[in-house]
This record gives sequence, structure tokens and C-alpha cells, in this order.
Amino acid sequence: MKPIVLVTKRIPKHVEEYIARYCEYEIWDQERPMSRHELLEKLPNLDGIITTKEKIDKEFLEYATKVKVISNIAVGYDNFDVDLMKSKKIIGTHTPNVLDETVADTAFGLLIMVSRKLSYLDRFVKDGKWDKIDNELFLGKDVHNSILGVIGSGRIGEKIIRRATLGFNMKVLYHNRSRNEEIEAKYNAQYVTKEKLIKESDFVMILLPLNNETINYFSYDEFELMKEDAFFINISRGKVVNEKGLTEALQKKRIAGAGLDVYEKEPISTSSALLKMHNVVTLPHVGSASIKTRNDMAMKAAKNLVDGLYGNQPEDLIKELK
Repeated sequence: MKPIVLVTKRIPKHVEEYIARYCEYEIWDQERPMSRHELLEKLPNLDGIITTKEKIDKEFLEYATKVKVISNIAVGYDNFDVDLMKSKKIIGTHTPNVLDETVADTAFGLLIMVSRKLSYLDRFVKDGKWDKIDNELFLGKDVHNSILGVIGSGRIGEKIIRRATLGFNMKVLYHNRSRNEEIEAKYNAQYVTKEKLIKESDFVMILLPLNNETINYFSYDEFELMKEDAFFINISRGKVVNEKGLTEALQKKRIAGAGLDVYEKEPISTSSALLKMHNVVTLPHVGSASIKTRNDMAMKAAKNLVDGLYGNQPEDLIKELK
């Protein structure tokens, strides 16, 4: 008898066909997300689940009495209670590597949009405000030949540094828990302290995972150290940054602007002051949102699920669960 699985979002047809070869399955194909109640109702009959942002906590696992594998279609897995999963011997997987280049593209898109005011100027034209050729409002900050500070030099960080040095002739400073001599040799990146990076960079970009050590890693104190004409980019996790501190720094003009793809609470509240600032670009957590990458992530998640259900170690087993 085939294992029974649930997929909590729409997936490409070829991924569904792959799952069908190995599992009895149900796919949630409505426009709205599955409610918590609807999800919990289905859990007792499941052997596995493919999910995205559903919270895998004590309540979830009390209902998931038969579940052997939980496969996340995401790199991050801060929605997983990994300690509790480990105690119950539940396999947890994620989808690293496949989205690195796409997220790096998005990061640079944010950087260029906010530094050259592209989002603001797009609205400026569409609102019929363009009444003369030259206007000081149009003036932005050059990206080329500037200094990029990267905090977190993992797979995605390396790809951003490659774009910065080879594409834009930027000087790169980076800070990490440990030195990355490979990127130093390849791209002449300089390993510096967090404080030096913040003080000297024209653009500060955060690429950290969310864990107990990185919550509120960047707060008002850090923004106060930045150059007044510097920009802040966050494409990692929202809670790595203290949003109140960021908002205050922007309101006091301590920094020139920010490009954000992630927030403390998602979706961001429509009352947030960040949404009213013309020097802040706000994306809806779309770092990996290209058609090919999302399709590849879904297939990777499906293969991880099937491997786990059939007694094989998935390629992308979460490190805390190994």
C-alpha cells in the first residue's frame, strides 16, 4: 500500500506525476491558504506532508501521529520545532542550493531599485508628476565602484559577492562567523569585523539564517553606525532585524534608505510606517520567486519526501535531524 501524503500548495504537473508514482496524495489547490483547522483535520491519516510555511509545533505533531516525513519547500526551516521532531524521530527536509542564484538576483535588484530610486520614480511617472526633464528628485546613488558590506558569506553570499565584484566593480567587505578564504582569493573580498563593515559600507546586506543568535542581530545601534548616505538590504529573515530600530533610523535620516524582502511579521501590516517611505522598497518575500526555481524547489521537496518515506536518507535532510 502506498503512503498517504498531503501537499499544502499547488505544484507543477510533472512534480504531481512524480509523487503519484509512489504515494496516494491530496493537493490543496485553492487560491487561499489552507487554514490551521483544515490542516489539523487531515493530519491523523497522513504518512508525509509537503509544506511551505505551516508551523510544525507541538499541536501539529500531536495530530500527526503517523507522519514520518515533513518536507519544506524552502531553504529556511524556522517554522520547524526541530527538537520535538527529533524526539519523535520525524524526518525533516528543506530545499537548499537550488535557489541561490535566483535569490542573489533579487538581492541585487533590491539594491539597485533603492539606490537609484527606481520604484519611487516609476510611481512618479505613472502619477503624472514628470513635468520636466531634470529634477533633483531623480538623483540616486551609484552602485558601481561603491563598497558593499555582506553579513553572511554562505552560498547566496558568495553569489552576491561575485555579482558585485565582476559585474559592478564594487569593493566587498564581509563578516561571517569564520573566514571564507575562497571568496577572498576569488573576489578580493576583505574579512572585517561587524563594526568596521557597518561603518565603511555604502550598502549593508544581511544574509543570515534565523536562529537564537541572530534574532535582532541588527538594531538601531547598528543603524546609527552606518553612513548617512548608506542603504540597508535585508533578504534573509525579517526577525534578524529589529524593525522598530530600522523604522526609527529611517525617520531620523540616519540612513539613506532600505530594500526589504522580509519582515518581522508577514504579511507586513498595512499600517507599517515602512510602507509610507519613498526611500524604502518593500517586496512580498519573493527572493526565490522565478518560475524555474520554484518548480525545481517543488521537485526537490517531492524527492526528499519520497526518499524519506521509502527508507532512504533524503539528500536535503535538515542538519539538526541528521
